[in-house]
Amino acid sequence: MTIAPFLNGGGRAAEMVRARDWSDHPLGPPEGWPDGLCSALSLVVNSPESMILCWGPELWFFFNDAYFPLLGPRLDWAMGERFDRVWADGLEQAMPIIDAAFAGNSPRYVDVPWKLDTDRGAADTWWSFSYSRILDRRGDIAGLFIFTNETTARVLSDAALKRSQTELTTALNDLRQFNRTLELRVDQRTAERNLLASIVETTDSIVNVIDLDYNWMAINRAGADAFDAVFGKRPQVGDNILDLLADLPDQQAAVRAAWDPALAGEEYTATAEFGDPARGHMRRVYEMKFNSVRDGAGQQIGAFQFVTDVTDRRRAETALGEAQAALRQAQKMEAMGQLTGGVAHDFNNLLTPILGSLDLLQRRGSLSPREARLVDGALQSAERARTLVHRLLAFARRQPLQSGPVDLLALVGGMTDLIASTVGSPVGVRSAIADDLPPALADANQLEMAILNLCVNARDAMPDGGTLTIAADAPDPPATAAAGVEPGQYVRLSVIDTGTGMDAETAARAVEPFFSTKGIGRGTGLGLSMVHGLALQLGGTMAIVSAPGLGTRIDLWLPVSGEVARPAEASDDEVGGETGFRGRALVVDDEALVRMTTADMLQSLGYETVEADNATEAEQILAQRRFDLVVTDHLMPGRTGVWLARAIEDRHPGLPVLIVSGYADIDGLAPDLPRLTKPFREAELARAIAGMAGIPTDR
Repeated sequence: MTIAPFLNGGGRAAEMVRARDWSDHPLGPPEGWPDGLCSALSLVVNSPESMILCWGPELWFFFNDAYFPLLGPRLDWAMGERFDRVWADGLEQAMPIIDAAFAGNSPRYVDVPWKLDTDRGAADTWWSFSYSRILDRRGDIAGLFIFTNETTARVLSDAALKRSQTELTTALNDLRQFNRTLELRVDQRTAERNLLASIVETTDSIVNVIDLDYNWMAINRAGADAFDAVFGKRPQVGDNILDLLADLPDQQAAVRAAWDPALAGEEYTATAEFGDPARGHMRRVYEMKFNSVRDGAGQQIGAFQFVTDVTDRRRAETALGEAQAALRQAQKMEAMGQLTGGVAHDFNNLLTPILGSLDLLQRRGSLSPREARLVDGALQSAERARTLVHRLLAFARRQPLQSGPVDLLALVGGMTDLIASTVGSPVGVRSAIADDLPPALADANQLEMAILNLCVNARDAMPDGGTLTIAADAPDPPATAAAGVEPGQYVRLSVIDTGTGMDAETAARAVEPFFSTKGIGRGTGLGLSMVHGLALQLGGTMAIVSAPGLGTRIDLWLPVSGEVARPAEASDDEVGGETGFRGRALVVDDEALVRMTTADMLQSLGYETVEADNATEAEQILAQRRFDLVVTDHLMPGRTGVWLARAIEDRHPGLPVLIVSGYADIDGLAPDLPRLTKPFREAELARAIAGMAGIPTDR
């Protein structure tokens, strides 16, 4: 004969009850225990979740297998002992909760810290639990049900997750785990039915119990609310879950797939998504724990399910993953920018003597026709190399900018013929720029290059012809906010084509350096990178709106300047004039070839030159001789060109200083110091000198 058959299926905990000698225990042998105790204990030992039963005024302590790890050193002797002996180390914290439960107040406690001696030894732990009183037929207190889950791992994990999300202002909510489970023992006795129904209804976890024909045997209020929200139908006990979802075949199939293994006797945990927003229903993700329901003879009569809504947690995890991916992309682009800027600096120093020497040879006019063609070809290649370096620096956001107010109507109008000849006759060019547009804060030369780049890209996207539109407006604050730029006033310059367009993946990669869809030899892949970098460096941004077959719109958001736009600068041919003696110039540069080429250009412009290879030597020369102009490199070993310029301001007031730089990482270069970007030609050097105050023009 089986001892205490109500314990069947209860695992090791049931065996511990059977193995104990109850002859001298106040409860007596299990054969004489009251029905309520037998039913409640059967529920406890058969539950897959951590559960405690405390019976009688003395609170005799019973537990199930899932509760074993929580007992630690108490496991071997705790079954059937008094609660106050088992949890003597936590009694002071537990008694107020027990007293409240006896008074009918049974709240759910979530993530409560508790220092307990568990299977890991004494440690700080966290718990989610509830204490619920058990009433007998007369309404007297017969004992307590205690549902408990240790949430230490999740609490610590949530804390670590929050620390890793410092860039996110709000990403994760405290997620409560409703992981309390019940296993129902259903029979025909009214007392047991009322007891089990009371427990199921008072818990705020989602609980569903169905029989082998998919009819609800029990469902609590939380379960009915969730089913109604997700499927638009409110179930009751006795309803058939498949019949309720007959008009939702996809959802019916998903629900059936989730329940079938449990009805076949499996105990498992699954995660699934339910709901159809197209029908106005919520779409939620649930973590579901399934177990079997058996009758008194041990035969399976159905299955029950405990459910936790993990939708918010999944969304938070997805948001965190996207944020981490964005951070990795930003770090990659920053590293590429630093590498690009360094290469461009060295390349500019190499290009300066090449471009300057070729320019001097061309200007002297004593070349044979063949020599002139060779020099002209070399100059064109050098100019292309300079353009490539400028694009690299623009991508890296390290190009030196001569920012000022720019009249976009005048700038685009002056480029109309150039744009039309560049894109060719199959493409129609139109302009839509507001007359009352405020001036933009930009570098006019760099902006012209950016516009021309965008127009070339638009032309290539319209191989069979189309319309190219250059537009500009001053968007209102809502549109500015939607663009993602810092608050302020902006001018939006747009280049719009009616070409092939780009898919989302191509548009997302379009600003990556060296990414091109044009094929080998048809582009550097730096055009959009340069434009994007220029916009960011000016304090604005660039946006791409495109779709396959619908063309592309590139928007440049440029800050509005507080100054009035200046007239266009003189062209190279307009700068220069007489080349008689203009004075003595000191040339300072640590690169010998750059220093020599710069000195040759100054001599061609009428200056007597003296050379120095560092700021210290230049300072010594200035102490011995009088000069009319100093042209100095910025980045040199030891002291920089900026340091030299400030020293000259103090010791030689009024002596003009022109700083030359091949790299824009010039933190100390204040806007009041004239500067010239490497590489440069003689006309550019002459224009830079002409724009400086105090330069003698005639001697």
